[in-house]
Amino acid sequence: MSARSRTPLPPFDPTDPLGIDDLLDPEDLAIRETVRTWAADRVLPYIADWYEKGELPGIRDLARELGSIGALGMSLEGYGCAGAGAVQYGLACLELEAADSGIRSLVSVQGSLAMYAIHRFGSEEQKQRWLPGMAAGEIIGCFGLTEPDHGSDPASMRTFAKKDGTDWVLTGRKMWITNGSVAGVAVVWAHTDDGIRGFVVPTDTPGFSAPEIKHKWSLRASVTSELVMDEVRLPADAVLPEVTGLKGPLSCLSHARYGIVWGAMGAARSSFEAAVAYSKTREQFGRPIGGFQLTQAKLADMAVELHKGILLAHHLGRRMDAGRLRPEQVSFGKLNNVREAIEICRTSRTILGANGISLEYPVMRHATNLESVLTYEGTVEMHQLVLGKALTGIDAFR
Repeated sequence: MSARSRTPLPPFDPTDPLGIDDLLDPEDLAIRETVRTWAADRVLPYIADWYEKGELPGIRDLARELGSIGALGMSLEGYGCAGAGAVQYGLACLELEAADSGIRSLVSVQGSLAMYAIHRFGSEEQKQRWLPGMAAGEIIGCFGLTEPDHGSDPASMRTFAKKDGTDWVLTGRKMWITNGSVAGVAVVWAHTDDGIRGFVVPTDTPGFSAPEIKHKWSLRASVTSELVMDEVRLPADAVLPEVTGLKGPLSCLSHARYGIVWGAMGAARSSFEAAVAYSKTREQFGRPIGGFQLTQAKLADMAVELHKGILLAHHLGRRMDAGRLRPEQVSFGKLNNVREAIEICRTSRTILGANGISLEYPVMRHATNLESVLTYEGTVEMHQLVLGKALTGIDAFR
């Protein structure tokens, strides 16, 4: 018998049944604990009330606190950014979304969309002007791509920027923009005579407004806005110089989708943990419902999908760290993990019964939030078609 075979097996950990934490190094674990502790202190005690009221009070203070723990532009290098690895950024997204999808959206839009666009495609002057303040949470950013009539087909956007001497004049509307009403800077994509270009727009520029969208039943603890550009005059250096065409915004979306692959598993984990805890204390027919076979079958199925999803996210993160992550693989992860996360929330709701619809528990809040996450950053259908094209070589988009 070998020495290895005589080594006692570690005990089974219900919170980590596959031993995925063994893949994480001490720095990974420390970052996860920092974000988890912040969310437990600053979000979880208040989130049900924020959600019920449909508001995110103190968002500027939250942004500064997130900046202080290095969560904004976390995977970017320089300019006050943390320079963390992709897996570390993913762990942060998971912990933030375990608190609420709206909080993770705040961080994703700030770092993976607005800051990422400036960091990758901006001039050195643009980077120096905006990124340090955004990394610190002193400046909130938003990202304007989706329009009222053009969501999944951004190439058909109507927002247009025309040259007027050395200036640009930007006109159009963007819809469903996270952070829009509180942003100090917006990255806005528009048609020009030379193709689609990105513009860095200070939100105090005359002609720019961002009315907040109300009456949402999902992502209620999140600022969602419309962006209106009415002949917004910008200097020549407002344009992002390093990209022309849809590859610019789409590469930003791919980076944000990667965070969602992790984040969705946070919402799923929170709902699953609530169902497990409830099943141990809720009694029917003289014993805890967790002792019934049908309940255990549900819990087992949810655990399998939850931890498969986390393992998938970890694999994609290692590929990103190695510079080998393809957009099709991000679509694979986003499609699977958000879809499975919603199913986990719905199944958890059945275990909680009527209590599952109460804000005393996180399950229904996560489920309704994930209905938005399922749609934004590419709908289910769009990711299915991305994978379909990759698998067959046939483009079914048109």
